[in-house]
Amino acid sequence: FMAETASIICPEKRVLLPDLEAGCSLAATINAEQLRAWKAEHPNAVVVAYVNTTAEVKAESDYCCTSTNALKVVQAIPPDKEILFLPDMFLGAYIQKVTGRKMHIWPGECHVHAGIRPRDIDAMRAAHPQAELLVHPECGCSSSCMYYQATGDLKGEVHILSTEGMVKHARQSPATEFIVATEIGILHRLKKETSGKTFYPANERAICEYMKKITLDKVLRSLREEIYEIRVPEPTASKARRAIERMLAIV
Repeated sequence: FMAETASIICPEKRVLLPDLEAGCSLAATINAEQLRAWKAEHPNAVVVAYVNTTAEVKAESDYCCTSTNALKVVQAIPPDKEILFLPDMFLGAYIQKVTGRKMHIWPGECHVHAGIRPRDIDAMRAAHPQAELLVHPECGCSSSCMYYQATGDLKGEVHILSTEGMVKHARQSPATEFIVATEIGILHRLKKETSGKTFYPANERAICEYMKKITLDKVLRSLREEIYEIRVPEPTASKARRAIERMLAIV
């Protein structure tokens, strides 16, 4: 979906995907046909599609969003409008909780984030009581973290952030220890961009096998041989671009 998005935004550029099998379990939870059927059930609704979707799904949507700007996008929609949010049910539940908006949420999930459960958080917080907790809103524990924080049962610093938000927060925070609830690949960047700080994965098994299909050898081969080009055809690209541009106009 990222290669498709790059092609949609920059149609004049050549976009290569080093391994065509590097998909996304979240994007695979809904296709354009399913979305059209859902829209038919709610003909006046505004469709907000997370960036982790196929180009065909984006083309059927009114707005795109990322985990960083999803809140702003939903808040920009008139309050009397019905919202269909897809495909991540945990991010949708988080946005619904924060905004208080009535939303219909597609029951999709990222298998990696869904696997990070409240018991993982409990165990890591017990082991590292001084650490700040950084939680990605796609995580299966995000809704419970918000609830327990509101009731006072979750002590200490808790932040629900996008991956980019985690990096920014870790740089600025005076804390020296962090529990990170997202795909463990981000720990490399967090350690690289901070000094003297320690990061613990909330779940050491939070590994995306699709992301790991992209290796340096495959990148080199794709560049050298100029293979595996991704190009989104018209009119799909133009329709999907409209949803992306609406997002960019808000943020």
